[in-house]
Amino acid sequence: MMQQRIEEGRPISVGLLLLPQFSMMALASASEPLRAANRLSGRKLYDWCLLSQEGGEISSSSGFETRTVSIDDAPHLDRLFVVASLDIESKRPKPILQFLRRQAVSGKPVGALSTGTFLLARAGLLAGKRCTLHWESLPQFAEEFPEIEVTRELYVRDDNRWTCAGGTAAIDLMLAQISGDYGAKLAADTAEQFLHTRIRGPEEHQRMAIQWRYGIHDARLAAAIAIMEQNLEYVVPIDEVAKRSGLSIRQLERLWHQHFEMTPQRFYLNVRLNEARRLAKESSETIAAIALRCGFVSASHLGSAYRRRYGNSPSDERRRSDSV
Repeated sequence: MMQQRIEEGRPISVGLLLLPQFSMMALASASEPLRAANRLSGRKLYDWCLLSQEGGEISSSSGFETRTVSIDDAPHLDRLFVVASLDIESKRPKPILQFLRRQAVSGKPVGALSTGTFLLARAGLLAGKRCTLHWESLPQFAEEFPEIEVTRELYVRDDNRWTCAGGTAAIDLMLAQISGDYGAKLAADTAEQFLHTRIRGPEEHQRMAIQWRYGIHDARLAAAIAIMEQNLEYVVPIDEVAKRSGLSIRQLERLWHQHFEMTPQRFYLNVRLNEARRLAKESSETIAAIALRCGFVSASHLGSAYRRRYGNSPSDERRRSDSV
């Protein structure tokens, strides 16, 4: 099919469907490789259209306004990607879900960047598929869609569904598409335009390695931190963390004091509080729901721990964030 498009000289038309508070980084990472591929080839290999539910100006999470076309006036599309970011929890816009289903019926690739994966799932387009999305939203997605296999990979292609963690991972997803459409040489040349010196494979994980984030070299310590980060809602007892990391409880405590000047219990609590703070600022979940998601028995339990760490309450944090 792609060879036929090349011979006909028709550009591949890509739709980028923006939700309010979409990620500008994801949008740029998706569209700029297409622009660069056009320039490097000297031909219009791709064109793209920015869409939204009603058209007109739509604001990104960073406040930049972008002009869009209404989904009712969308041109013919060969591929479609949903671009989202913050405050996705309650978004179930029927017109957009219906639009996604109509696009998918024809068998064309339909995908999502960052938290746009929620919309594909809510439209019923990920049944029986593997997918990914931004690492911060993985627990929430798994809770809402326990039957869908979700991974921590940079991007996932499962048949005609492409999902991506967002951010700069969208560059790698688009480079993979350019490679499949027009060859690895053009993809590599496009990557070099953005000083993207290595095209990352889809199987690579999203987050920087724990060793780099915390400046540690002991694999056992890194394993213990990974256990904590992956178990926020159901807190793992510290002696179990030690056992699963290949350490005795005394060794674990000694290493924690040596590297972090605090107990492993305090470190684990801080990990949970950091996630609670992020959710309070960036999500519309109730404080009670955030408390449970982060391993606290109630909103008041979270509130008291939160005040000791940050000097204010989760509700105060949310109000302050909303006023910015």
